[in-house]
Formats: sequence, C-alpha cells, structure tokens
Amino acid sequence: MRKVRLGIIGAGNMGAAHAQSILDGRIARVELTAVCDHHAERPAKFTDPTKAFTSADDLIGSRLVDAVLIATPHYSHPAIGIAALKAGLHVLVEKPVAVHKADAERLLAAHTNNKLVFAAMFNQRTDPFYRKIRELVRGGELGEVRRVNWIVTNWFRSEAYYASSGWRATWAGEGGGVLLNQSPHNLDLFQWIFGMPVRVRAFCSLGRYHKIEVEDDVTAYFEFPNGATAIFITSTGEAPGTNRLEMTGENGRLVYENDTLTFLRNEIPTTEFSRTTPKMFDTPPREEIKIPLPGHGGQHAEVLQNFVDAILDGVPLIAPAADGIHSVELANAMLYSSLTKQTIEFPLDSAAYEQTLKALVANSQHAEKEVRAPTVVDFGRSFGL
Repeated sequence: MRKVRLGIIGAGNMGAAHAQSILDGRIARVELTAVCDHHAERPAKFTDPTKAFTSADDLIGSRLVDAVLIATPHYSHPAIGIAALKAGLHVLVEKPVAVHKADAERLLAAHTNNKLVFAAMFNQRTDPFYRKIRELVRGGELGEVRRVNWIVTNWFRSEAYYASSGWRATWAGEGGGVLLNQSPHNLDLFQWIFGMPVRVRAFCSLGRYHKIEVEDDVTAYFEFPNGATAIFITSTGEAPGTNRLEMTGENGRLVYENDTLTFLRNEIPTTEFSRTTPKMFDTPPREEIKIPLPGHGGQHAEVLQNFVDAILDGVPLIAPAADGIHSVELANAMLYSSLTKQTIEFPLDSAAYEQTLKALVANSQHAEKEVRAPTVVDFGRSFGL
C-alpha cells in the first residue's frame, strides 16, 4: 500500500476541517476516497456523487476505503467504530472516543486485530509545551508530585454556539457539556502527564451560564495514589478565561501559562532541606528557568499524519484509542460525583454511571431544541492557533 484510502464519516465542523486539510495537501500519502454525512449536501463539497454517502454502514461496506476518520456526534462514535473495526478498517476517532465508560469499553473490546491501527484525535499531545511538561514530570526532574492546579476556563462559548446544532449541550445529543466537548483534551493531558487518580469529589453546575441542560462550570478535587492532590477547574462561561497549569513537586514548581513554561527548581529537594536546615522559616534556594519552546506543534494535521504513517510504516501512535477511555472515565466520574453528591473512587463503576446517564437522557430536551445556523466557526481559536 503506497497511499491510505481514507473515508471521513461526519462532514460537519471537524470532519469538514479534516477533509479540507487532506484536499489542501497537508497530509502526505493519503487520499480522500469517500465522505459520509446524513446531510446529503455536505459530502458533495469534498467528493463526487459516487463517493458520497449518507449512511456510515454504506461507506464502511463500499470497498472504497482502507481507513475511516469518525467525526460524528459523540454517541455514535462507538457503534461506527465497532462496525469499521469488524469490517477490517483502520480507525481514527475524534474525541471523546465515547460518551461514557461502558461504551468506551465496548468499543475497545472490538479492537481484536492488532494489525488494524486504532487511534484517537488528541491533538494537544503534539504541543511541545505539554510534551516537555510530561517529560519533566514522568522523567523525575520535578521530583515526586505533591500538588496540581489546573484552571482552564478559556473555553468560552456563546449562546449562539450552543444553538448551532440540535445535539449540542443536551444529555440525549451530547451526553455532557464542557467535560465531554471541550475538556477531553485537558483531561487526556491530565492523565497522560500525571496518571489516573484514586478518587474525586466534583461540583458541576448545569446551565450556570447558558440555557443548556448540561454542565458549563466545573470544580473538582482529585487524590492520587502517592497522596498528591489536584484541583481541576473548567468553564465555558468565563471571559477572559485562564489557562494555567501549576505543578509542585519535591524539586520545585512548574508553571505553564500564556505560552511560557517556567521551572522554579529547588537546589535541594524540599524533604531533604526540611530535615537538615536548623532554621524554622528558611526555604530551599532555587533558580528560575524559562524553558523556550517552538510553537504548539502540528495539532490535528500531525495526529492525522501519524495515523497514516502508523498504517504504512508501523510508527508508534501519538494517541492510541485505548488511551481515550481515561478522559471519558475522568469526565464521567466528575459528573457522577456531582449528581450523587459523593466522592467517587476509581475505577469508576461504568454500569452504574450508564444507568444514571440513561435517566438524564430520558428527560432530555434534545428533540425540542431550537437550532440556529452559526455565522462563524473557527475551532482553531480554541487552541490559540
């Protein structure tokens, strides 16, 4: 195989952006050979009528593709992914891989053929800043992590955004709000850098800033196996928003904010200094290190290129789909904690949360939501691009 024949399922905002990226020649060794969307006019923008579909099953069975990119509303990701994997196709799925953990487990269980490449679109893993933070944390340069604080409230969305699609911000259409739509990137990075916590207590406000039935403001407290703690705050209702990630470890403090990564490095680890210094109020001597990094990486295009390269050359994936269950579990656990007013232990009981979500879906106003066409859609701005 010299080129990957790719089909895109879902030609809305993100699917259209991926299709245009391929047509513009930004991705090497891939050919867009089929496009599917239940709105029949959308595929016509990117392909001829013989390669345009309104049914995912028809595209999957068309023999026109070697791989598919799934960019449909969240609930459909598992069913389409399972069908594609069973048909012997490579799969790249947009975030989140599923709305809830139980569906994510079903999707991952369908990946039984190791020859099939199965990836997730976690484009923030290409950002040099987050890669460097992970290196410093996982490599031990920061020392044992004691505390993490991440305020990520620069996901502001207007009422027009939520009115742009009938499925948005409803339990039946989306399965959640900021945790399922915007913050999967942050939650993926959270576990990618620090690992999974052991428990969470969260407070999720439903429709605090918008006329929606799901969460648009979240504050959560996490505990990790080593006793470290974390606070995670996110919202789509604050402007101007903040994106500040602060990590404290034995060897100092890392702060990432406004495209600047600063390491306040202790010359002596805090525990050692505490044991050996005779003075009560001294703190370890430290140096301030600014870590310059080049931009924000290749983002969506880099993940798509990596997917193609994994198929053709066997290179390691930036974001294996199996990793996608972790951000789903974190989001589910926060919502479950808030809804039940309890501390939730990990691993999350996926069946219990699925039943809770089904009850919310049964009362969802998805079918009654007024939809208004957006005037501007630029998702690149969400990542400061």
